[in-house]
Amino acid sequence: MQKFTSEDPPVHDSDMPDNEKFMVVEAWKQTDFLCKCYILSALEDGLYNVYSAINTLKELWDSLKKKYKTQDAYFKKFVVFKFLDYKMIDNKIVGTQVQELQIIFYDLIAEGMVVNEAFQVATIIEKLPLSWRDFKNYLKHKRKEIKLKGLVIYL
Repeated sequence: MQKFTSEDPPVHDSDMPDNEKFMVVEAWKQTDFLCKCYILSALEDGLYNVYSAINTLKELWDSLKKKYKTQDAYFKKFVVFKFLDYKMIDNKIVGTQVQELQIIFYDLIAEGMVVNEAFQVATIIEKLPLSWRDFKNYLKHKRKEIKLKGLVIYL
């Protein structure tokens, strides 16, 4: 599929006989048409109507890639913002808030960002509510490194 989504119409070689040029161009048109139809058939009706007017598979693929890569970038920014803005509060169960934060970590990892265990542990400790200040300081000054599973058990 990679080859077909990046291929432009063939350029004619002047040394090539006319009947061979014709066959090469027709083979390319047929392949381009089939691949384009396969992609269009997977789209919802509304999207099909928008993208069916595009002439070649390469143009279709580039257009879809541009649209959905842009949306991915927005989602990535949204997940990062959600992570940075997340605050634990006193009047909610800490365990539930830790689970919410773990879902945000999962979203970050799913978006291809590196979020190792030590970072997760440090973040959870740092985002604990104000009323947990003493426990937070205790966890920060522990000599032994805390694992994520162990921290979740503490909380």
